[in-house]
Amino acid sequence: MTADLKSGTAPALDAAGDEPTTPRTHVVAILPRGEAIRNFVYSGALEDVRREAEVTVLSVVPGEEFRQLLAASSDRFHPLQSVPERWAVRFTREVLDMAHGRYLWSKAAEDRWRFRDGEAVTTSQRLKRWGKKLACYPFATQAGVEALSQWERRASRRLRTSDHYVRLFEMLRPSLVFNGSHVHSQVAIQAVQAAQWSGIPTMTFLFSWDNLTSQGRLIPPYDHYLAWNEAIKRDLLRIYPSIRPEQVLVVGTPQFDFHFRPEYYWTREEFCQRVGADPARPIVLYSTGMANHMPGEHVVVERIADLLSTLDHWGPPQLLVRVYPKDRTGRFNELRSRRPDILFPEIPWEPAWLTPRVEDLFLYTNTLRHSALGINIASTVSLELCMFDKPAINVGYDPPGMDIRPVSFARYYEFDHYAPVVASGAVEVAHSEDQLRQMVEHAFQHPEHRRTARRAFIERMFGETLDGRSATRVAKALLAAARSAKPPVGLE
Repeated sequence: MTADLKSGTAPALDAAGDEPTTPRTHVVAILPRGEAIRNFVYSGALEDVRREAEVTVLSVVPGEEFRQLLAASSDRFHPLQSVPERWAVRFTREVLDMAHGRYLWSKAAEDRWRFRDGEAVTTSQRLKRWGKKLACYPFATQAGVEALSQWERRASRRLRTSDHYVRLFEMLRPSLVFNGSHVHSQVAIQAVQAAQWSGIPTMTFLFSWDNLTSQGRLIPPYDHYLAWNEAIKRDLLRIYPSIRPEQVLVVGTPQFDFHFRPEYYWTREEFCQRVGADPARPIVLYSTGMANHMPGEHVVVERIADLLSTLDHWGPPQLLVRVYPKDRTGRFNELRSRRPDILFPEIPWEPAWLTPRVEDLFLYTNTLRHSALGINIASTVSLELCMFDKPAINVGYDPPGMDIRPVSFARYYEFDHYAPVVASGAVEVAHSEDQLRQMVEHAFQHPEHRRTARRAFIERMFGETLDGRSATRVAKALLAAARSAKPPVGLE
């Protein structure tokens, strides 16, 4: 007899009174960042899960309209609460993260280490930094990192300051707890830990392609992992040898789904009208980076605009600058007011919890579609330009006339995640302004140049996942893991 999927979590008799029904599968989704809302709510992933299971959402709340959206996207909604932790736990976690970085010692980890050194400017800050460094050095081996990781797990549990999420999960009895972003887990860590303490399986989404080699230790460990591609899966298994291959599933990433869904496409005329561009002239996209990692980038942008103004053969081209949505420094405001020839469209993100609005799904996809080529500094945007078969040029020189040490733009192309992009030939790196000019002119004359390399690289990196259906694969993975889970045993 068919089980009643709408029954509650407790066993019950069917209508005939002779056969127990099956408890309904129940997934708790933790959304600790605005981008996780984009990835799993806007994309329809949680909607797909909800067709076959209960969905509870624990999320940050960027504003009232988002609260309403999250409530409407789930069977029940709870604001995600940040729980203060004891100093000993926070210190252990920081030392673990540093020891992991020293053990890994990737190019990005090395750069991050130097960057943190540079942030310690006062005597007190330098002493604290040195104290933490001395504490981490004995653990900067595989065995040391694993031992410290186990200690951090024990300390987190024994020194916990709240059982709020333990009690919540005892009430909800979920089959699976899913954290939508492993790297933004500070606000989510108490909820994830409570699930693990209660015997509930956990899963996380590896947020970005560079995080494993550039953003420190993955804390806490999970039962299941979702990855963009096979390369990220290999990195995870290499860096964390205790993780088994069957724990990692390649699903693509929902953040690219919108690029491949025609309902998000605008005509060129509509796009140009929205951003104030001339549809008859080519558009060059410059996408900026993080202010602390790309100081002086406003100088680079203005000089590129000057360069484009001399290319009369192509219109001249229009420079459209997409300011990094998380950059709230206002460092381009002066340039925006002084140079009306440079297009600075407003990026529709909510500042709270760095949350993309639905409008940006349309704006960003069409920015990529209608640009002739793109320029950036070692950005994920390069991958997206290649997806649309657009020439991608990377700036590999520092802002002329500025000393930005210890930062070096050229160094970013040595980072573990980005070096293969350069080596593939899918993008070009300009090491001087003269080189940049030559590359821009050549890209206009021969946009098909490097097409084979672009296509080969995208195929190698993403396989068949660029189909607008990564959200569907995420949903299937969540349902499969939830259905195979044993009932939670409760906190010991």
